[in-house]
Amino acid sequence: MTQQNRLPSGGRINRAIPLTFTFNGRTYQGFQGDTLASALLANDVHFVARSFKYHRPRGIVTAGVEEPNALVQLERGANTIPNARATEVELYQGLDATSVNAEPSLEHDRMAINQRFARFMPAGFYYKTFMWPRSFWPKYEERIRHAAGLGKSPELNDPGRYDKRFAHCDVLIVGAGPAGLAAALTAGASGARVILVDDQPELGGSLLSGTETIDGKPASDWVRAIEAELSSMPDVTVLSRSTAFGYQDHNLVTATQRLTDHLPVSTRSGTRERLWKIRAKKVILATGAHERPLVFGNNDLPGIMLASAISTYLNRYGVLPGRRAVIFTNNDEGYRAALDLKIHGADVTVVDPRGASAGALPQRAARSGVAIVNNAVVIDAGGKERVRNVTVARYAQGRVGQRIATLGCDVVGMSGGWNPVLHLFAQSGGKALWNDDKACFIPGAGVQEECSIGAARGAFQLPETLDDGVAAGRRAVQFAGLPDPAVQPWRANVSNEQPLLPLWLVANLDEASRGPKRFVDFQNDVSASDILLAAREGYHSVEHVKRYTAMGFGTDQGKLGNINGMAILAQALGKTIPETGTTTFRPNYTPVTFGTIAGRELGDFLDPVRKTCIHPWHEAHGAQFEDVGNWKRPWYYPKNGEDLHAAVSRECLAVRNSVGILDASTLGKIDIQGPDAATLLNWLYTNPWSKLEVGKCRYGLMLDENGMVFDDGVTVRLGEQHYMMTTTTGGAARVLNWMERWLQTEWPHLNVHLSSVTDHWATFAVVGPNSRKVLQKVCKDIDFANAAFPFMTYRNGTVARASARIMRISFSGELAYEVNVPANFGRGVWEALMSAGREFEITPYGTETMHVLRAEKGYIIVGQDTDGSVTPFDLGMGGMVAKKDCLGKRSLSRSDTQSAGRKQLVGLKPVDPRVTLTEGAQIVTTPVAQGITPMLGHVTSSYMSPILKRSIALAVVSGGLDRMGQRVFVSMSATRCVEAEVCSPVFYDPEGVRQHVE
Repeated sequence: MTQQNRLPSGGRINRAIPLTFTFNGRTYQGFQGDTLASALLANDVHFVARSFKYHRPRGIVTAGVEEPNALVQLERGANTIPNARATEVELYQGLDATSVNAEPSLEHDRMAINQRFARFMPAGFYYKTFMWPRSFWPKYEERIRHAAGLGKSPELNDPGRYDKRFAHCDVLIVGAGPAGLAAALTAGASGARVILVDDQPELGGSLLSGTETIDGKPASDWVRAIEAELSSMPDVTVLSRSTAFGYQDHNLVTATQRLTDHLPVSTRSGTRERLWKIRAKKVILATGAHERPLVFGNNDLPGIMLASAISTYLNRYGVLPGRRAVIFTNNDEGYRAALDLKIHGADVTVVDPRGASAGALPQRAARSGVAIVNNAVVIDAGGKERVRNVTVARYAQGRVGQRIATLGCDVVGMSGGWNPVLHLFAQSGGKALWNDDKACFIPGAGVQEECSIGAARGAFQLPETLDDGVAAGRRAVQFAGLPDPAVQPWRANVSNEQPLLPLWLVANLDEASRGPKRFVDFQNDVSASDILLAAREGYHSVEHVKRYTAMGFGTDQGKLGNINGMAILAQALGKTIPETGTTTFRPNYTPVTFGTIAGRELGDFLDPVRKTCIHPWHEAHGAQFEDVGNWKRPWYYPKNGEDLHAAVSRECLAVRNSVGILDASTLGKIDIQGPDAATLLNWLYTNPWSKLEVGKCRYGLMLDENGMVFDDGVTVRLGEQHYMMTTTTGGAARVLNWMERWLQTEWPHLNVHLSSVTDHWATFAVVGPNSRKVLQKVCKDIDFANAAFPFMTYRNGTVARASARIMRISFSGELAYEVNVPANFGRGVWEALMSAGREFEITPYGTETMHVLRAEKGYIIVGQDTDGSVTPFDLGMGGMVAKKDCLGKRSLSRSDTQSAGRKQLVGLKPVDPRVTLTEGAQIVTTPVAQGITPMLGHVTSSYMSPILKRSIALAVVSGGLDRMGQRVFVSMSATRCVEAEVCSPVFYDPEGVRQHVE
């Protein structure tokens, strides 16, 4: 278990705590502070993965979140994690990891045969190959599904616990590198509420991997001092191991905090990950930059990695990735890796396409004995499962010349420049701008209260990074209205660097489609030749090329290769890079587990369970419940062993003959206030509202933009500028969102305020011929006489010492009242009503009885008797469409909505009154046994009516209003049809006298 590549000293690992782990079934050793990637390199394991398409050998390329190759399946069973990046996995005792996308083993992967057929599998080959013969489509799908994917999804329930937290702050800083730490200290010194988010277990960012000094001391000492100061500030919160993955509107940043994944599985407890939703007055993006790879032949071999990654493994983890190194760089920063390697005894050669550089780093490298080959490029790498040599050629005036040498090596560092991490900036709505001098995209104009600092804005030198942080912190606290903090400036050495030489493709464009593969996207095997092919085949939009080639589709989402790909496309099209543009930076910045997104909303907690204030009373009296939206509503109240039908029959007859009571608290209630409230209602409802008097109610029908019925309900005018709207139980949230959408987008000039008050009010429907008598016993301050309290009006009063709004409305066709009281008084008022109605044998009834009662009267339920394709005219409610304009009205004049043969609401009476039709059953003109027959519509509601002593149904039937009295057939099964007569949907009390009874 020797770690042959581990340096004898150095790094930030804890050598006092050795850890053992397994990779692909073999046991290795590392130290606390390692990542899985650094531990594998310490054990000289470079070949760790297979690519997705060709199954080529792949190694560790980076040391961070942009890693495309080193994906592993962590652990087994319920704790398994697919596609974890080895560069981010903190090593712990007993860690078990396996390579993905390789069967039966990494070394003997049977799909590696794809490499031999690579020439027949260019970009888009699947679009052209799997089209014929059609009979093979199922076989193609089976094979493709088997080959697709990388890791394996867990098959057992995750035992972890996930939480969510909401936070507000004055300043949110993303990134705890030098710029972020400087900004955090500056803002925190003013007393601002600061949240600092960083994805690493330690603060410091790039300083953890370098050898810089600040104020003449090692940068690590500066980081420790800043960290200590931040920890002493009570209003500063530091979230390490936390990734800000999304930037939404109104300065909302979402972050995931990993709390236990760095611990051995057996010791994990408590919350595994926490989702933070942070709203900040000011957001400072100190997200750093990613180094670009270079695109040359076979640049995907294990042992070829970013130059900055080599420095990270040396300085942070004490790992020497190789002893014979070639650094291929087009900029001075690449020489840092050469110097780091040389200091630790490696034989190093730098290949630089530029002429001899006068920069400080190249000069230091030359003095330290690093061999430098100028005006040259690496055009090809050799090796099988690890790089063994590179071929070097001359480079002048933008063209590759003759080969000049083959250099033996066991590690190659490549540096093509730096890309600022613009993902969160772009998600905030900002646009990236191309900077020719730095050959990268930098942040342009922002649209939210944010700023990018340090490397995230293209300021790559440490002194300007520190200055950026201080300046940004000061601006943020000034914006928050806090005093300007006193912060001492820090000094760091400036390196004299020469400009980089942009180098997007190490091959002459006319030769780039031949020879070895030059990879742009390592994970998906997208090569430069694929991009050139896409351009030849007419794909000129970078978004189209991305989809045609799959560039940037992998787990790294193009962090490593997309800029190179865009530049190669630009060269092929003869355009500039800004003209070609970028692909879209979408959330999430890095993958987020389903557990984090779901939180605790799992199983029974997936949807909230809502209960009315008298739910315990219903339970105590034997109610059976049904789910309506999120609400638990009493379905029926069985007595003495009654089944559903017997209980509903008893409840219906009690309502029709005496009095019943229904808990209607779940109805949506929206409080509408403002000078323009009536104007809003006129726009939303088909009927007029301006002249509705205070104290009166009106039934309203709401349409969507297509003229289809969207919702309905009764709205009461409580004051000159005050209305209370009721909606269907399941439609309350939908209707409120609908209203807010129109107010915020189309009618922002309307002075109206909406509030959901569904939970604030308990509503009880007291229904039946004796309902008035019940209420008169408990409410003495309201005159219930017809003349004083007519139908569709409301009165304020007191019921059982609780202030109440009582409305005389009916959903049953009976004399009825709705009693609305504050929910805290609901239980007491309900029991008082039950006590007052005892002499009349008051009967609580549930939703099933409510449905029977309303169906007997032909009253619709939106969502049951409508399906998104029904207009008011289809329902026979065209009289409710007033002359005024309203939402959806213009759609009612379309040829389709006025065409003959539309499905219309009608009643159905089965010829055999004992047969209850099946809801949803199709309606046809002839029995099924007589052959194929066109469908006319379907049954929407069907019940046995106790008062009528027969079955009834509502249905939507093509041309239904013209079919009155005709016979149709309802298909109950494949072999059985029931004959029914089309009739009026109003089965009971068609004159409507019962609800107006004296």
